[in-house]
Amino acid sequence: MNSGDSLDRTDSLQALARRVVAFRDARDWSQFHGLKDEALSLASEVGELAELVRWHEGEKLQAHVAEHREEIGDELADVLYWTLLIAHDAGVDLAAAFLTKMEKNEAKYPVHLARGSARKYDELEDDGAS
Repeated sequence: MNSGDSLDRTDSLQALARRVVAFRDARDWSQFHGLKDEALSLASEVGELAELVRWHEGEKLQAHVAEHREEIGDELADVLYWTLLIAHDAGVDLAAAFLTKMEKNEAKYPVHLARGSARKYDELEDDGAS
């Protein structure tokens, strides 16, 4: 990548999406990138990320992550690539969708009920102690 292609690390999701689309389009790969195929590619990349942490727990997991940070970063970048491409091709404003989803999550998991709990939102109960 030459310096003219560099992205500032604070670039927006839209700028990152433009970079992904430009990469894809320069290679004429859109013919292979239907939404189904993009979703399957995203799932594959998530699987590759999961493989990097599978079978490790606690301190061994922390050490493994430290040892494989670059590979984990690569897989996360692949997940982001497909996420951005899917959002672009589906016409989804990913930043707006994320903020809307966070509002829904905040409503489903109020701090006073969810703090320190791994229970699903429909299992949270108000014990009266607020």
